Amino acid sequence: MATERILILDDEPDVTKSWVRILGSAGYQCLATTDPQQALHWLESEHPDLLLTDLRMPEMDGMQMLARAREIDPQMPVVVLTGYASIESAVAAVKAGAFEYLPKSFSNDQLKITIERALTKRRLELEVVNLREQLRVVFGFENILGRSAALQQVLDLVRKAARSDANILILGESGTGKELIARAIHANSPRAAEPFVPVDCASLPENLLESELFGHEKGAFTGAATAKKGLMEAAHRGTLFLDELGELPLGLQVKLLRALQERQIRQVGGTRQIDVDIRIVSATNRNLHTLVSEGKFREDLYYRVNVIDIALPPLRERSDDIELLATHFLRKYARGPQTTVKGFEPEAMVALETYTWPGNVRELQNVVERACALAEGEMITLAELPAHLRTPSSQPGGPPPTNSASKLTLKQARERWVGQLEGAYMANLLKQAGGNVSEAARNAGIDRKTLRHLLTKHGIR
Repeated sequence: MATERILILDDEPDVTKSWVRILGSAGYQCLATTDPQQALHWLESEHPDLLLTDLRMPEMDGMQMLARAREIDPQMPVVVLTGYASIESAVAAVKAGAFEYLPKSFSNDQLKITIERALTKRRLELEVVNLREQLRVVFGFENILGRSAALQQVLDLVRKAARSDANILILGESGTGKELIARAIHANSPRAAEPFVPVDCASLPENLLESELFGHEKGAFTGAATAKKGLMEAAHRGTLFLDELGELPLGLQVKLLRALQERQIRQVGGTRQIDVDIRIVSATNRNLHTLVSEGKFREDLYYRVNVIDIALPPLRERSDDIELLATHFLRKYARGPQTTVKGFEPEAMVALETYTWPGNVRELQNVVERACALAEGEMITLAELPAHLRTPSSQPGGPPPTNSASKLTLKQARERWVGQLEGAYMANLLKQAGGNVSEAARNAGIDRKTLRHLLTKHGIR
């Protein structure tokens, strides 16, 4: 039975009683008055789900009440009734935001149907609002963990980009959280209530990927027993996430570019053009600019998908975030009656913070899940981490182990190991560049002055 509340306003008491009787029998809760000021008070204090108002009243007419109601609650439907129906007044009411305009010659069933239609619309609108809020909670930027300056700088750009409708290219190594960022962009965009459709461009051969993207007609190829809607069509009005875009075959790049330019697609084996309204968010761990220069990626498509580029920092450049992330994963995996794990021993945390994490956040998550499964006490120890983390010298360019680590504070141990790691990295960097400082600086992504400072700091010639 319906539980929505309806506010009824008419200057004739007998009319309001009649409406209360009709709608009350349908299960609605009714607030009825002949006083417009009382109606305004209830609009603000009782938050009714619908306003049913007469058009012609001496103190305040229905159009004025409609305008005030729209100011108080823009989503609340308003049904205007009148005994003096005219086309002009009907058009004016609808233009002003009324859901429906009915002459008082309506039948009881007609009134009930109109009210139910209006309330159904309101329920759907509220559901969209709630879903948007849930999306923000699940995929909101506050759920992207990290307080490092490198990550915060990226998130500032992501927040701005999410508000626009521009196509976005997310760059970053494997495991840095590119899809998480893509989902956050969608959840905080004007398209949040519409579909988010991910496509893995590296997982399928070209012919199957084309069918997945654009759909196909029945009989378009062997095995196409039925017609199938493509993922681009499924993402209509929403966001299409193209993961591993750098793996997209050249033939499909041409078709994707045309679809983005024309905002239309044609299914495999079909002739009909289908309109699509999508926002493209792409991700890759490859250097698309290099692929363009090598002729492996179309330059025009590159600029089409790369209106805004967002480069995610690898975990090794976010050492300040490792403890926060590791603790988050520990809380996730240390659940259940058989688990008593509460934290990390200092030496274990030092090992996590000084490791280079080639697999980035995904690798850290895997390591913590493994440690939680193997832990025998309340604290994860160094012995419960994988061997390549327990022995720092086995890490690429990692610092040598020290027996005095337990005598240091966590901060002192971290500074010592990070310093040794940085020195080893610089020495190896210069060696790989054949002693060429300019080339070494380019490979490290820093300028010559910064590199020379670091080489001097660590006594490297």
